[in-house]
Amino acid sequence: MAEATVEITDLDLAGDDKVVPFQVDGLDVRGRAVQLGPLLNSILARHDYPAPVARLLAEAIVLTALLGTSLKFEGKFTIQTKGDGPVDLLVADFSTPGSLRAYARYDEEVLEAAIASGETSPEDLLGEGVLAFTIDHGRGMHPYQGIVPLDGSSLEEIAGVYFRQSEQIPTKVRLGVAELLDRDADGKPRHNWRAGGILAQFLPQAPDRMRLPDLHGGDGDEREHDQPDDDSWAEARMMLETIDTDELTDPQVPIERLLFRLFHERGVRVYQPQAVADQCSCSRDKIKSVLDGFSAEEITESLEDGEVAVTCEFCSTTYKYRADEFETA
Repeated sequence: MAEATVEITDLDLAGDDKVVPFQVDGLDVRGRAVQLGPLLNSILARHDYPAPVARLLAEAIVLTALLGTSLKFEGKFTIQTKGDGPVDLLVADFSTPGSLRAYARYDEEVLEAAIASGETSPEDLLGEGVLAFTIDHGRGMHPYQGIVPLDGSSLEEIAGVYFRQSEQIPTKVRLGVAELLDRDADGKPRHNWRAGGILAQFLPQAPDRMRLPDLHGGDGDEREHDQPDDDSWAEARMMLETIDTDELTDPQVPIERLLFRLFHERGVRVYQPQAVADQCSCSRDKIKSVLDGFSAEEITESLEDGEVAVTCEFCSTTYKYRADEFETA
């Protein structure tokens, strides 16, 4: 059964926290777009991140939503960075059908020094290291992992490298994050985070038009790396370059309207949106199963006032266990 589509001018706008698949037949382009509001606020407020860290994590969350919602099976998609910058660890994962969670770890002193020197771009915060994209198909299946270097490139650029390296699909990603300050109905100051993103891929019917030159050291074909883009893909990339952060994050510019602005002359269509939610996968039973693997000595050393307390790094939920709940205690 074909997936239902609607014309942009006739639809009910998806709104925040819903990923909108789209297709531009005139350019052989398919993709997904999203604007995040309440979900993003919930995740970022939970840890009270400094603004530069919040912006970086927000970009990772948007990218995870765009990539994770492409899964056609029950599973999990995870983005994780390990670098030598002020933010040494960044994790965001998506679990089908629509659960998102994210966490950032940073060195306060190193971050303060970076802020003082004005080195707060995502590239500065991450430093050099690696970024892993992991697809977990579930029990009994080996996860697939693609690893790309953190080399001073933006997350937008790294995502493009990932698809070129793993699938040789021409891919363009745009990400935007905004910090909004306004007042509520009672006139009190209010702070909100918003973010948006678009992922577009060149997927023509003819495989020869789609295939990119392989990365140096890869196992694909050896065509010259300065080979010009297909005209349709070059046009799509040029259109995507015109997007600015305000358009991606403005609540008065729904994502469907932005897609229409970009591609209406080429016949853009959208599909039914997929909702994403701030929902952690932790549970008392899952954490207990991990603790059951600890030795009696480790459990004893972890006791405080007769209990072992574990706080989830993602959602900040604290689970407490009595000593007598462990067979080794």
